[in-house]
Amino acid sequence: MTNETSPTDTAPATPAPATTPPSARATRPPDAAPRRGGGALAVSILFSLAALGAAGYTAWTVWNLRQDVGAANGLRGQVDTLQAVVEGLRDDNATLRRRISDADGVNRSAREEMLGVSERTRNLEDAVANLSERSLSGHDAMLLDEAESLLRMAKERFALFGDASGALSAYDLADQTLAAVNDSAFAAVRQNVGAEREALAAVAPVARANDLAALADLRAQLPGLPLKSSDAKTADNPQRDFWQRAGDALGSIVKVSHDDGTPLGLADDRIARELAALDVAHAEAAVLAYDDVNRQAALKRVDAVLAARFDTSSPAVQAARSRVAALLTSQAKGAEPKLGAALTELRNLRSVHALKGGAPTAAPAHAGSAATPHEGTP
Repeated sequence: MTNETSPTDTAPATPAPATTPPSARATRPPDAAPRRGGGALAVSILFSLAALGAAGYTAWTVWNLRQDVGAANGLRGQVDTLQAVVEGLRDDNATLRRRISDADGVNRSAREEMLGVSERTRNLEDAVANLSERSLSGHDAMLLDEAESLLRMAKERFALFGDASGALSAYDLADQTLAAVNDSAFAAVRQNVGAEREALAAVAPVARANDLAALADLRAQLPGLPLKSSDAKTADNPQRDFWQRAGDALGSIVKVSHDDGTPLGLADDRIARELAALDVAHAEAAVLAYDDVNRQAALKRVDAVLAARFDTSSPAVQAARSRVAALLTSQAKGAEPKLGAALTELRNLRSVHALKGGAPTAAPAHAGSAATPHEGTP
């Protein structure tokens, strides 16, 4: 921008010469014309500086406006980009919502199917529980029937035959059978079974059976044992004096004996075998009856008969007396055990459970259910 000067500003007009008095010319300053031209120059310079400042300000403003316009254009592009991104996000959000809706539908159907499966599973569990309960009830009923049969068998066998060993084996099997019963209400029956087993074991069934076998062998050997008077082949003293020989001769005609009031004092030597056999049989009956007093008395009578009527020098008689002495010191002693309490309690418990409706029925259980084996049942 240039400053143009008007034609009026080129040069000041020179005034026409006038006539001034000498005094006035003497008082006028000599540099008045040059001072007027310097002020105009200063004003021109100020105007030029102002114009330059205005032009600079205008240029700076224009430049700022251009920068603002460029920034605005950049922001507008960013806004357009963000708007496009937002539109894309809206589309993605709509797609995601559709997918979530579809997933909700699938989940709802899956939940309904799961509820149906859970209901069927619950029904199946109830059915299996009922079946298992019935199976356990049948299993317990079979075991209780078997235990009752074993206890009844042990009682009758002991009462009829006095077979303590067989009864003890039956009690062992009954205890094993009751141990397999799932119902804990029958645990008290096992306590009674254990008490009766201990009572049976206290009478030493094995030793008692051995004593009975020894008495049977002794009774079978008695007919073959030699007697002193008729069966002995040699005398005790081969050198006898006159009076002894005379006594033997007279003894064939008249025999004098002392009567002590017992059957042996009145019996002949030949019936000694029968009397000894009767005493052995009496001892056997006492063993079977658990009568220790009569057994001891019968065995002592047998030993007395063997010592008085049989040939004590014979090895067979000595062996028989040794067997009788062993029987006198036998450990098979004790009162007869009382059986049947466990059987009675088992029957009572089964009756109570049947009245309450909780007892297992007597229906046969499945063949695959566990049962106590019968090996060794008496």
